[in-house]
Amino acid sequence: MNLALDQFELPIRISQERPVTDEELMRLSAENEPIRFERDASGEIIVMSPTGTGGGRIESRVYLELGIWARGDGRGEAYGSTTGFKLPDTSIRAADAAWMSSQKWNALDAEELKRFARTCPEFVIEVRSETDRLRLLQKKMEMWIANGTQVAWLIDPIEKAVTIYRPGDEPEHLAHPTSVQGTGPIAGFELVTSRIWE
Repeated sequence: MNLALDQFELPIRISQERPVTDEELMRLSAENEPIRFERDASGEIIVMSPTGTGGGRIESRVYLELGIWARGDGRGEAYGSTTGFKLPDTSIRAADAAWMSSQKWNALDAEELKRFARTCPEFVIEVRSETDRLRLLQKKMEMWIANGTQVAWLIDPIEKAVTIYRPGDEPEHLAHPTSVQGTGPIAGFELVTSRIWE
């Protein structure tokens, strides 16, 4: 029997008798580009399609804006959607864009930098694409916060909205914002949304 992933609605969740190891997940990802793989806290593999061209354009603009700010600010590093982090709940997840402080970066040893680093970025951004189910993205935002992210933005170019997640607070929904201001660890970062969805 031939089985093609394009026959299924993505993301697909795959359960196995034993969870894949970090090394197996890294190898699986490398051998199956551009398909994206993550592992949740229960050990299930999450298979995601590559982003479409329109969504990829928005993701790259978001990452570019964060990266430019991070370089000028000098307090941390920006990461793109191919960077996986091993979170406290043992899942390995990637955000469309993330920022980690220099303090956390400097605490990682050289060997750890070759693998999925055991750390949670302080700030993440997820961008909703045409094929994303909103409820699954909202759950992913909650997962980031539960694992130690201090600020998380869900950017929805379909609705032209941004929802901000913080520990202990209800999500803050911004409809049609002209810009979004960073708070906490990313104070000083401003995302001008006209640059994102024009």
